[in-house]
Amino acid sequence: MTGPTGTRFALAVWALTRVALLLCVTKVFTLPGPDVTSDVSVIYHGWSEVLKSGTYPQHDITWQYPPLAALAVLSPGLLPFLDYAPAFFVLAFLCDGLVLGLLLYAGRRTGGWTAGAWVWVAGVPLLGTTAYARYDVMVTAVAVAALLAGARHPRVMGVLAAVGALLKVWPALILAGTARGPHTRRAWTAAAVSAAVLLLVCTVAMPGALAFLGFQRDRGTEVESLGALVFHVWRQFGWQGRVELHYGSLEFLGPQVPLVSALALGLSVAAFGWLLVWRLRARDFGVSTPADAAFTAVLLFTTTSRVISPQYMLWLVGLAAVCLVFRDSRMGLPAGLVLLATGVTQLEFPLGFVHVVTSDATGVMLMFLRNGLLVAATLVAGRRLWRRTVPRGPREGGRPPAARSGADRAAEAVGS
Repeated sequence: MTGPTGTRFALAVWALTRVALLLCVTKVFTLPGPDVTSDVSVIYHGWSEVLKSGTYPQHDITWQYPPLAALAVLSPGLLPFLDYAPAFFVLAFLCDGLVLGLLLYAGRRTGGWTAGAWVWVAGVPLLGTTAYARYDVMVTAVAVAALLAGARHPRVMGVLAAVGALLKVWPALILAGTARGPHTRRAWTAAAVSAAVLLLVCTVAMPGALAFLGFQRDRGTEVESLGALVFHVWRQFGWQGRVELHYGSLEFLGPQVPLVSALALGLSVAAFGWLLVWRLRARDFGVSTPADAAFTAVLLFTTTSRVISPQYMLWLVGLAAVCLVFRDSRMGLPAGLVLLATGVTQLEFPLGFVHVVTSDATGVMLMFLRNGLLVAATLVAGRRLWRRTVPRGPREGGRPPAARSGADRAAEAVGS
């Protein structure tokens, strides 16, 4: 559905589903499973008190976020007439609405195409209350804004990518698909300069800005990750390990866990290698290439991560939505697989998390299904990105016309 009718319908469905989410996170309605809002009311609130004292939570191993995450944690102070948790949920709601507005605006400038907006409208409630009980919706809003600004304003894209990276690292990957030439130079330079300045300011302003690096390094294999499937199955045959709260998440601890964690890191390195080879060989940077490449890059690093927390799905939903703003994107199937994986994620957390932690038949099935969908989405997205952008046969030296005109075509697609 396109045009004004499609826009109005998307807004109506968005409003209904988001009101339902707000009613759930504020406990007007209570869902089964663990209380996902405790991260906000207890952990985030506690961090905010530490930050107000003039230091990062540098002695808290659960603080594993870059320094600008302090802004997200302190943001409920913008609404002093509300308690901390309700204020946080309202801000998450507003960021959710901002993403929808950006997608609808971009879709209107590409002919009233609302497919991207519908991915966002559907994807957020598929994740359930976790979407509003983490600050990832705020980070996703920054990443979406950066990608949509990139075609016409590469420097703005670079600045926003730097802000996003210092909120939660992964938005740095949205720069992977910038068009060759001036667009890349402007975006990457702006990102590097902005990140350096912001990091310097944060480091000077308060002690502990870089403490998160050590805490991230020491994380192991979280129970929802791809590598965890090894231990979910092995437990059925007498593996002697255990599941414990470790570095802020439930991880497997015991024999061979360090090996599996190391293999996961190796997969992430291999994913980076593939992305680098793609970047060097890609020539046809079209209208949707920046979004398609960002989506593929984040899929690669999410799927191979030692930790796949439920909120990570929000990143993928947001990037998939940006891809489908453009009619020529080839990411329709991977986007659909991500939406399915997001729905399964809510089934395993919070609804069925006890099954995952105990590795019973239901838990193992859910984890194989969710992670299998992510693997499939990653492989399909990578294949389609490669086939769309990398020449199939030898070409003469020099940059082909497609590479020279890709940035211009992208600018035309979002309007002048």
